[in-house]
Amino acid sequence: MKILVCISQAPDTTSRIAFTDGDKAFDSSGVQYIVNPYDEWYALVRAIELKEQQGGSVTTLTVGGAECDPIIRKALAIGADDAIRIDANPQDSMQVARLISDHARSESFDIILCGKETIDHNGSVVPAMVAELLDLPFVALATCLEVEGTIGKMNREVGGGEESIEVSMPFVASAAKGMAEQRIPNMRGIMSARSKPLNVLEASVEAATSVSKFTLPPVKGACKMIDADRPEELIRLLREEAKAI
Repeated sequence: MKILVCISQAPDTTSRIAFTDGDKAFDSSGVQYIVNPYDEWYALVRAIELKEQQGGSVTTLTVGGAECDPIIRKALAIGADDAIRIDANPQDSMQVARLISDHARSESFDIILCGKETIDHNGSVVPAMVAELLDLPFVALATCLEVEGTIGKMNREVGGGEESIEVSMPFVASAAKGMAEQRIPNMRGIMSARSKPLNVLEASVEAATSVSKFTLPPVKGACKMIDADRPEELIRLLREEAKAI
């Protein structure tokens, strides 16, 4: 079984958010980057578990520059067999999806796993785009994945319950909470990651969009306390001020 796991780097959630270059670029000064948690904790770990149970290989794929290499090495330390980095500056979801699909098309992967979204952009669209570009079945927000022969069996939460889905390989799935549990790299894994292949490929497509300006959310206003015996004032504020927000 040949599994591809798409991983990306994301700023640690404690990072200070600021912009530079006339608010056209994210200011990465002093920012600590991590493996996007949905990619690492759920997609990558479940792929490694399936490899351990049934054999095969796990390859990670990242779109980004050399600054991504440390998070790729962490993925290798957790248990991936090898890694691909497509040397590009990711600007939009379609660019990333096209780069992933262009590589995956010639490699005949049985399963392509992604985290359900990145914690910085929260777009949740790249996995579906990859599936569409490759003309493969797609299951979104899977919380469980088992493989029997060439059939993938997945569960996902839906309104009022849980849905069970079966799909034939090859397929694409996005992983949500519940797919697996976080693994901490051990010393053996960290040492072996240094010698595992990390292949850098040239980008085959450029971004079709550009950033005109980033803006921070408005500063949170002061909290207004309304006395319990003045409901009419609360109603007025909800109608006039909260509506404006």
